[in-house]
Amino acid sequence: MTARIGVVLFPGTNCEHDIVHAVTRMGAEAEILFHDRHDLGGADAVVIPGGFAHGDYLRTGAIARFSPIMEAVRRHAAAAGPVVGICNGFQVLCEAGMLPGALQKNAGLRFVCAPVRLRVETTASVLTSAAEPGQVLRIPVNHFEGNYVCDRATLERLRADDRVVLRYLDNPNGSLDDIAGICDEGRNVVGLMPHPERASESILGSTDGVVLLRSLLDAAGAAGAVNATVPASGSASGSMPVVAGSR
Repeated sequence: MTARIGVVLFPGTNCEHDIVHAVTRMGAEAEILFHDRHDLGGADAVVIPGGFAHGDYLRTGAIARFSPIMEAVRRHAAAAGPVVGICNGFQVLCEAGMLPGALQKNAGLRFVCAPVRLRVETTASVLTSAAEPGQVLRIPVNHFEGNYVCDRATLERLRADDRVVLRYLDNPNGSLDDIAGICDEGRNVVGLMPHPERASESILGSTDGVVLLRSLLDAAGAAGAVNATVPASGSASGSMPVVAGSR
């Protein structure tokens, strides 16, 4: 069964086509979902991509969290559906309360755009199930506000529950405990600052992001198989249109 990926588009998002290209190249179907929608169009998994949602006014993700589509994203997550937020998407998930903590300005107040080395800390998440524990990945980051912070009690819970999904080996932004990505208690919502879609073809300099995207597609396929056994209600069902190409 072909995995169906919904890619959320806010005003100011600029990485949606990168995700669409990467996942369709790997055999999935993808649809860009504008932020004013109240449904996910039958998506098996949701990606909130990078960019500058609403221009990052107030705080990164602070306005996007109120978009109508976020209620549908919350419902999907509550039903154990896979949700991944990349870069700005991670910020949105934190602002929406779907992941703990926050992302603040990088240490040194510098925009960072460079490949970084990451270590897979757990394979018990929708983004790392196809990886190996301890596997080192080379994936680029591209952000000014990627410095993950949380209070001590939250950090202790993340550690105790094995919810730190990825850690930086050479911390580029000052993130607490070298955290590059975390998951929620259900392990189906993941946020990370690095961009796996930008490390999905050899021409991009690395294919290390493929193992993360493959994990997501596997989770989406499993979710789709479950959904196929449940009678549809409300919105129309069926295949999602494939959206590809450049702006």
